[in-house]
Amino acid sequence: MFHQIWAALLYLYGILLNSIYQCPEYSQLTTQGVDGKEFPEPHLGRWYFIAGAAPTKEELATFDPVDNIVFNMAADSAPKQLQLRATIRTKNGLCVPRRWIYHLTEGSTDLRTEGRPDMKTKLFSSSCPGGIMLKETGQGYQRFLLYNRLPHPPENCVEEFRSLTSCLDSKAFLLTPRNQEACELSSN
Repeated sequence: MFHQIWAALLYLYGILLNSIYQCPEYSQLTTQGVDGKEFPEPHLGRWYFIAGAAPTKEELATFDPVDNIVFNMAADSAPKQLQLRATIRTKNGLCVPRRWIYHLTEGSTDLRTEGRPDMKTKLFSSSCPGGIMLKETGQGYQRFLLYNRLPHPPENCVEEFRSLTSCLDSKAFLLTPRNQEACELSSN
């Protein structure tokens, strides 16, 4: 009898803890089309990379030498494609330009990176003003990335991202220093 009461109390305690410490929900953005109906126009344009989170440090290692990154996402001239241009400012002051093409996936919210068939990117909204979150998965890695329209968003945005991603089993966290001026984003 004692064991049944104890089990019931532990069960109720578990339900209570689960209701108090639930991970916040995040709503997924659709990524099909760029006509402003299915892919919201406000998500095109300039973005600053703020932070990353992943299950292990190795999955974020590519960002270790980074001070800041500025991106521009635009509709491509080809249908169902997005152009992503970036300029990376390394901690030693160098500016490194990058360019990617995302292919929009019919009937899915996945973005596929040209030349990287193993890589899948999903866009998620953020309750932080001017914020967006990406989840990248590929061969042997998974990471969440936080972007904002401002190079220095409010601290609570970063804390919210960190809290959410820790609920999603991301133990490693990286905050870009953003101590140096962002590099000029080339137009070509």
